[in-house]
Amino acid sequence: MTALGKLFRTTAFKLTLVYLVVFAVFAIFLLGYFAFNTRRLITDQITQTVDAEITGLSEQYNQGGIRRLVTVVENRARRPGSSLYLVTTFSGEGLAGNVGSLPTGLLNDDGWKETIYRRQDESDTVERRALVRVFQLPSGFRLLVGRDLEEREHLYEIVVAAGKWSLLLVIVLGLAGGFFVARRVLVRVDAMTETTRVIMNGDLTGRLPVGGSGDELDRLATHLNEMLARIETLMAGLKEVSDNIAHDLKTPLTRLRNRSEEALRLAKSEGDYRAALEATIEESAGLIRTFDALLMIARAESGHARDNQTDFDAVEIASGVAELYEPVADDKGIALEAGAGQPLPMRGNRELISQALANFLDNAIKYSRQDASSAKPVIKVDATRDGEQIFFTVTDNGPGIPEAMRGKVTERFVRLEASRSVPGSGLGLSLVAAVARLHGGELRLEDNNPGLRAVLVLPRGDVQATQ
Repeated sequence: MTALGKLFRTTAFKLTLVYLVVFAVFAIFLLGYFAFNTRRLITDQITQTVDAEITGLSEQYNQGGIRRLVTVVENRARRPGSSLYLVTTFSGEGLAGNVGSLPTGLLNDDGWKETIYRRQDESDTVERRALVRVFQLPSGFRLLVGRDLEEREHLYEIVVAAGKWSLLLVIVLGLAGGFFVARRVLVRVDAMTETTRVIMNGDLTGRLPVGGSGDELDRLATHLNEMLARIETLMAGLKEVSDNIAHDLKTPLTRLRNRSEEALRLAKSEGDYRAALEATIEESAGLIRTFDALLMIARAESGHARDNQTDFDAVEIASGVAELYEPVADDKGIALEAGAGQPLPMRGNRELISQALANFLDNAIKYSRQDASSAKPVIKVDATRDGEQIFFTVTDNGPGIPEAMRGKVTERFVRLEASRSVPGSGLGLSLVAAVARLHGGELRLEDNNPGLRAVLVLPRGDVQATQ
C-alpha cells in the first residue's frame, strides 16, 4: 500500500489523471453531439417522409374524393412496416387506417405531434411512440400520417450504450497507462535517488543512470552527471592542493623555523640578527607569493573572475608585460623582443591574462640559456589573431619541456627535476591553464627547437570595438 500510495503521488500519475479527465469530458461531449445529431437526422427523415405522403394523399382526395382516399389508405395500411394512417370524420369517427387508439383530443388540432399509440393489428396493449402529423381536408375530414419512433429510440440507445462502454474503456486504459508511465518514471527517479544517497555518503564516483532513450530524464541525468564529474574533479583538485600544500610548503616553513632557531643560538651581533631577519623576510615573501598564486588559481577555476571581464587591447597587454620584464632580462643577458602590430581588441579578465603572460615570461627568463655559439639568448613575446581567436605566444631557447611531461607540468606544485635548483613554486603554468579554462581557451606547450613555445589561445569574445 505504501508503494501504491507513492505511485499515486507521482507527478506523472497526476498528469495522466488530468489528461484522462480532459479526454473523458471531450469524449462525452463528442458522443453526446453524435447522439443528438443522429436523433435529429432520423426525425428530419421521418418528417420529410410524412410530408411527402400527406401531399400525395391530399392529391388523391382532390382527384377522387373521400372514397378514393379511404381506398388508398386501406391499401397502404396493410403493407408490412407501413407508416401510421388514419382517416376520420369531422366528429372523430374512424373511416380507414391502421391506428387502433390515440390520446383523446389529439386530432382536434393540426400540426406535428409526438404521441403514444397502438396499432389495430396488434393483440397486446403495449403503447408505442410515434411522430405524427394531423391534416384537415377541405370537407372537414381529418388525415393523420406518422412513423413509429422505435427505430430512432433503438439507435439512440445503441449510441448511448456504445458511449458508456467507450468511456469505461477510456477510463480503464487511461488508469492502466497512467500506472505504467508513473511506475516507469518512479523506477528511474528511485534509481537517481539511490545514486544521490551514494554520492551524499561520500562516493563522488556515483553517476545517475541513463536509459539511452534521449528523453527529458536522460537529458537531466546527462547534465547532472557532467556536473558531478566537474564536482569530482574540483574535489580531487582540492584534495591534491591540500596534500601539495602540506608537503611543498612544509620545507620553506621548516627553513624559517630553523633559521630563527639558528639566529637565536648563534647570532652574536646586530648584523647577524639583521641577516637572519632578512632571510626570514625573503622566505616569507616566497610563501606569500605561493599563497597568492593559489588564491588566483582558485579564483580563476571557481568562475568568479568572469564578473571582471572588460574590453582591452591584446597587443598592449603583451607589450606592457614585456616592458615590465625587460630590465630583468637585461640583467641576465637576455634579449627580450615584443611584437608590434595593429591593435587586437578582445574581451576577458585583463588582470588574469596579464598574470598568465607574466608567468610565461618569468619561466622563459629563468630557463633561457646561451647556445654553443655563445649567441645571446632571445625571448619573443607576441599577440596575434586568427579568426575569432587571440594567440599570446612566448618563445625561448631554454631546455624546453619533454613532450611526455607537457600535460603534467600544468598541475599544481609540479616541477621538472632539472628546475629544482631554480627558485619557484610550480604554480605558474597551473595558473595559465586555469586562465585558459576560465575564458574557454587552451594552453599549448610546443617545441621551439630549441626551447619552448608557450601559447595561450583565447577567444576574442564579444567586444564593442571592431577590428
